[in-house]
Amino acid sequence: MSDFFSLKFENDSLIFIDQTKLPLEEEYISTDNYERIAVAIEGLEIRGAPAIGIAAAYGITVAMKRNSNYVTTQFNSAYERLGRTRPTAVNLFWALEEMKKVLHQNSNQAELYDELKKRAIEIHNDDISSCEAIAANGIELFPKDSVILTHCNTGQLATGGAGTAFNVIQRAFEAGRVSKVYADETRPLLQGSRLTAYELSKANIPFEIVPDSAAAFLMKQRKIDAVIVGADRIAKNGDTANKIGTYNLAILCNYYNIPFYVAAPVSTIDYSIPSGDNIEMEMRGNEEVSHIMGVQVTKSEYPAYTPAFDVTPNELITAIITDKNLYKPPFDL
Repeated sequence: MSDFFSLKFENDSLIFIDQTKLPLEEEYISTDNYERIAVAIEGLEIRGAPAIGIAAAYGITVAMKRNSNYVTTQFNSAYERLGRTRPTAVNLFWALEEMKKVLHQNSNQAELYDELKKRAIEIHNDDISSCEAIAANGIELFPKDSVILTHCNTGQLATGGAGTAFNVIQRAFEAGRVSKVYADETRPLLQGSRLTAYELSKANIPFEIVPDSAAAFLMKQRKIDAVIVGADRIAKNGDTANKIGTYNLAILCNYYNIPFYVAAPVSTIDYSIPSGDNIEMEMRGNEEVSHIMGVQVTKSEYPAYTPAFDVTPNELITAIITDKNLYKPPFDL
């Protein structure tokens, strides 16, 4: 069992670890205010597509905790505020829609809060099960003693359970199929060097942090057997949006003939969009490039190009591992 958790709902409040302070400090925050949850999602205190969806479900729940004469207005205010936090992660909007279904089925406010809480807990528990199913579906992709490279963070911190791509790695390690992990630092916010390294250390999995720019050199030396990443949104044709820098890795894998895997729950698949061309890309502020962990490293007024995600086209993906199926080309999700 891990000695940390990403988020949980207890005493009618959401408790979450502030991921912006990891790995140097483990600080948990408790709130029953949906605005505080929205701020946490925007500020990446809570991050990872599945975890964002779960947090949003709990955000809607706490928004309806207190009685009001304007139930629908109260609900819509929370719904719209949470929906503005992170435009790329489809799990956010899926979870919000699930909560809206509960609203439409329960007009009595006394019952509404309990039903919203019940559905949010179900979403959370479903993700825990989903993480285990993803691992079970992906573990056999790795031969014995594989050396894996991963990007960003896809572990317990990013989900309600044990992780997506990270959980595949961990279960494969326990089965002797993974011997070592290279964790991309994942500029500009260092989710790899801060969060994935934190989780690899907790799991006692041998690892090294590498600069994003070192991946090609590692592959040239034949030190990488496979790359596995998560996803924030997957189009119907298999095009995949993930943390910026993922596309680079997919191109490198294609060049060096290395398998490139994506692991995500089916709730990450957006069946309404035919391809990655339809995925909205979130842009972040210049300060994420001009500052590192609050320390200024260049002039704030210098312009910066700051996409949070990129899209990997389906022809560069070897397989998509979900909790329901293992998809291989040609993709038709």
